[in-house]
Amino acid sequence: MSVSAIYPGTFDPLTLGHADIVHRASLLFDKVVVAIAASPGKKPLFTLDERILLAREALKPVSGAIVTGYDGLTVNFARKNDLQVIVRGLRAVSDFEYESQLATMNRNLTDEVETVFLTPTENFACISSSLVREVAKFGGDVEKFVHPHVADALRIKFGN
Repeated sequence: MSVSAIYPGTFDPLTLGHADIVHRASLLFDKVVVAIAASPGKKPLFTLDERILLAREALKPVSGAIVTGYDGLTVNFARKNDLQVIVRGLRAVSDFEYESQLATMNRNLTDEVETVFLTPTENFACISSSLVREVAKFGGDVEKFVHPHVADALRIKFGN
C-alpha cells in the first residue's frame, strides 16, 4: 500500500529544522508534499511564489519531496490530492498543545487523514522561521539555520 503525506506550513522561510522533518518523513512515506500555505493573514516576509522557489531549492536533495503552494483547509488539500497523513513537527513540549488542537480539529473535519508528529534533530529544535527572520533583519548570521539559498534571499530582502 502506498502512503503519501502532506507537510503543511507557511515556511517563511523554510529552515533546516523544516528540511530535517521533510527528510525524516521521506523515510516513512512514499511521497511527501511540502504544502506551502498562502497565509495572507500572517503577512509573510516572502511571497508564496518566493517561498515555493526557496523550498524547492533547499529540498532538492530529498527524494520523494514535492513542493507546492495551496490555500484553504489543509485537510481539503490532503483529500483532493490523495494524501493520507499530515506531518507536523514538534520542537518542544510547548508546540504540543497547539499541534494537538490542530490534529483534533482536522480529525473532526475528516477521518480520511491522520496526523503524525515528528521531532527534529536536537540541533534544529531551537530554530523557528520567526527567529530566523528576526536575526536576519538585524544583520545576524543565519547560515547555520537555513539553506545557503535562503540565507542569500534573507540578506537581499533585508538589504544586508
